Amino acid sequence: MSQPESRNDLVYGIDDVPPTGETLALGFQHYLTMFGSTVAVPLLISKPLGIDKDPEKLGALIATMFFVSGITTMLQTTWGNRLPLIQGGTFSFLAPTFAICGMAGMAEAGFEVRMQHVQGAIIVGAVVEIIVGATGLVGRLLRFVGPIVIAPTIALIGLALFKFGAPNAGQHWPIGGLTIVLIILFSQYLRKTHRAFELYPILLAIVGAWVVAALCTATGLFPAGHPSHTSLANLHSAPWIRIPTPFQWGMPTFGAAAIIGMIAGYIASMVESIGDYYACARLSGAPTPDAKVVNRGIMFEGIGCLVAGIMGTGNGTTSYSENIGAIGLTRVGARRVVQAGAIIMIVLGLVAKFGALFTTIPGPIVGGMYCAMFGMIASVGLSNLQFVDLNSSRNLFIIGFAIFMGLSVPEYFAANPLTFGDQLAWLANILNTLGNTGMAVGAFSAMFLDNTIPGTDEERGLNAFNVMKDETIEKASA
Repeated sequence: MSQPESRNDLVYGIDDVPPTGETLALGFQHYLTMFGSTVAVPLLISKPLGIDKDPEKLGALIATMFFVSGITTMLQTTWGNRLPLIQGGTFSFLAPTFAICGMAGMAEAGFEVRMQHVQGAIIVGAVVEIIVGATGLVGRLLRFVGPIVIAPTIALIGLALFKFGAPNAGQHWPIGGLTIVLIILFSQYLRKTHRAFELYPILLAIVGAWVVAALCTATGLFPAGHPSHTSLANLHSAPWIRIPTPFQWGMPTFGAAAIIGMIAGYIASMVESIGDYYACARLSGAPTPDAKVVNRGIMFEGIGCLVAGIMGTGNGTTSYSENIGAIGLTRVGARRVVQAGAIIMIVLGLVAKFGALFTTIPGPIVGGMYCAMFGMIASVGLSNLQFVDLNSSRNLFIIGFAIFMGLSVPEYFAANPLTFGDQLAWLANILNTLGNTGMAVGAFSAMFLDNTIPGTDEERGLNAFNVMKDETIEKASA
């Protein structure tokens, strides 16, 4: 489907106010669009945090994530860049979170202690992002980040999660494989046949496999203990209403190693978000974002991450590309619609049974979802190479080296963690956290090489890549 290029192509522009019924329906559609990614984040971090076998805490974490997504979406659309952008959990923070939970001493620690370390890193990183946005430093930082840096950094977010795909789906391939087949069927083969398949392929696939697992459980084919057994016991035991509170898991712990590792995730998140601002503005009929809009957007994403850290989601927030795609498909770019979606997120985030419902999803279904989603994240990162001269041996070396090291170095650090004695334990923790964060290794490798090895702007893809952001960076750097 072609994307609207002007205000005249839109059903509702950014400042329009659709009728109340349409606003609520379209807002709920945005909620459904962001649902898959938002649920995936807490499910992924549940094992490193130690609550994968604790449905009560996992349900509370999922509900908190939706609650915070609603609050941060309202903040961004009302006082931030004021674009119709949904804010939700980010995969950019997963690798640092895994590294933090794997630090020395964490194996014996309980959920609350691990979460407190993650929260502390997210809170400090949020303050850094707020400063970067408020001072206009984002323009200066982006001068060193071109497509050769972005491609391996974003690709490694997806590639580094390969251990969570087939191993989880393979707990029971009939259901895990069914999930993968349904996602491929709905998103690729049937997406042109019905709008539902184009908008909600992940959701429909999860529900479809979930229903099959529930039916097999009801007929006794999947007894208790079976990988695909589906029980609603968690749902029955959860209260109806649970209000997330600040520091609900305890006061945060601020460790240098955790903070430095998490900042790498913030850098990747900021780079992704700025690209989303331009796409969203074009599709919603808003003016092209200038320096003030970009800086304010990044500042409020930092504020959103600060809220997430305080509330204890175990993650931050970022702009969701999926919902920008929904704007292009529906031709509805109204800010009010996204704000209605935010209110729905807040309300459902207060319903504890809603969060508990997702803890009943069998592991093979979750693994099948990961197989599709993380591969897509990797390919989105690699799509930035369309701007680069791929006949250049310089570029091929940097890209290949960054990706390989981003996958290889964490394996080395996992098997050979550094130890410098008690007095320098803090330094060992910092280096081990960074070494275990493949995204950080890839980003730093690519950034250093791309900015030091001689190459023309055209060869590096900077001329094509900067067409839409040159003016913003010049203003932000002034």
